[in-house]
Amino acid sequence: MESPPHNGNVNPFANIFNMTITYRRDSDVYAPYGELHPRKDEGQPVEGVPPNKTFFACWVVSNFQNYHKRNQVYNELKKFIPIQVYGRWVGQPLSNENLIPTLQHCRFYLAFENSQYKDYITEKLWHNAYKSGAIPVVFGASLDDYKAVAPPHSFIHVDEFATVKDLSEYLMQVAKDDKRYKEYFAWKQKWEAKIYPDCRNILCNICTVFDSLPAHRVYPDLEAWNNAAST
Repeated sequence: MESPPHNGNVNPFANIFNMTITYRRDSDVYAPYGELHPRKDEGQPVEGVPPNKTFFACWVVSNFQNYHKRNQVYNELKKFIPIQVYGRWVGQPLSNENLIPTLQHCRFYLAFENSQYKDYITEKLWHNAYKSGAIPVVFGASLDDYKAVAPPHSFIHVDEFATVKDLSEYLMQVAKDDKRYKEYFAWKQKWEAKIYPDCRNILCNICTVFDSLPAHRVYPDLEAWNNAAST
């Protein structure tokens, strides 16, 4: 479930495994961090945008490394907009109980991944942003990868803008226009975000596809398959 740089050396496992089970959509068994499900009560009123948006943008980060591209984006973005930062990096960790109640006060949430790899879209989008009612500003996987799994007009991708300054200006425009801001939550009328906090969904997904997998295939170069996911 981690991106390739955090998987260690998988070269010794060449010609051993015949099945891939990862967050990537091209895995034999797809095991995402979250996904969309149609609302069973479509048509019924849904919770609107949480009130009391006291912070413009928030970011929860514990692993801050200068070489991470996301940190370069953050350092540039904070020149133009106020960003409230939480996490071990700044000595303000949030417990599981306090995470969503805290982020509900943020207009935007920086759902920045620590790696830029194909389909690597984690709980930062599915849980932190969607569950808190903050518009996710995403960075990591490609724009097309996000479009493939996330509701239309539910996020803002850094790559949609020529410069970080352009991004900041757009965020300020949306924040000032209540109608435009609320449009980013229209998807909740038809969909709900399902979060997978443990491996149970993986086990179920194995069962659904196992009989259709090639019986005698093996991955001769797992390292190559693993690293083919860079965006």
